[in-house]
Amino acid sequence: MNQATHINPTTFHTEVVQSDKPVLVDFWAPWCGPCRMIAPALDEIAATEGARFKITKLNIDDHPELASKFGVRAVPTLLFFKDGQVRDYAVGTIAKKSILDKLEALAAA
Repeated sequence: MNQATHINPTTFHTEVVQSDKPVLVDFWAPWCGPCRMIAPALDEIAATEGARFKITKLNIDDHPELASKFGVRAVPTLLFFKDGQVRDYAVGTIAKKSILDKLEALAAA
């Protein structure tokens, strides 16, 4: 069963930039209520669509340098990558269907 991959600055390049499929990076924090609200949807997407999309999570408290690099100012922030580049984003809570729609659009592009 696929699940969200926890990433850090060391694994970011391999897991996100070099991925051959669209990648969602969830910038989150343990103290963030909205982050906890969307976590089940992200886990479901990872479990059901893991063959098509990669779902990753980056704790901004542990790795503020990556959050800063991508201009993350609020959590949750979801960055959608394809071919190593940010192609879309969402800030705050977002419906599972909207997340899937963004991933589908990346896959089709």
